[in-house]
Amino acid sequence: MNTLDATRSTKTAAITLIGMAGAGKSTIGVLLAKRLVKRFVDTDLVIQETEQRSLQDILNRDGYLELRAVEARVLQCVDPAGAVVATGGSAVYSVTAMAHLSSATKVVYLKVPLAEVIRRIGDYSGRGIAKPPEQSLEDTFKERQRKYERWADLTVDATRPVETVVNEICTWLKQQTRP
Repeated sequence: MNTLDATRSTKTAAITLIGMAGAGKSTIGVLLAKRLVKRFVDTDLVIQETEQRSLQDILNRDGYLELRAVEARVLQCVDPAGAVVATGGSAVYSVTAMAHLSSATKVVYLKVPLAEVIRRIGDYSGRGIAKPPEQSLEDTFKERQRKYERWADLTVDATRPVETVVNEICTWLKQQTRP
């Protein structure tokens, strides 16, 4: 990227990435932040730093509702200005947190089919997925998919190569910022 492109890029909107675990939010987020010359915020890491324990530990000790509540509090404290924010998969359960992010960023849903989520994350039992213990991953997927679609300004097929996904988001952003 030349200097002129980098300068133009910094004027693009901040981005929030949403999607299931394994959708590529962190991987794509890091590359997108570099390309757009923005800082990268991984809210799962912020939660773990703030709480001084893993997502799975919060889930095991306090339950999925507490993990969602902690995530909502963290999301509401995140300053998304000038950033690419990768959220946890359950971010969309907090209307307040998502309203905060969507008012200040463009929300991009990284969409992957359930079979691909399963392939990418494998055994999800230690992954810290905030869902009721009795709820299947398939039911969680279906429930969240509607919420992701509700909040998305852009939906991207994230089964494609990472660079292709990053390029599509950057192209879309340029179109959004044209006068």
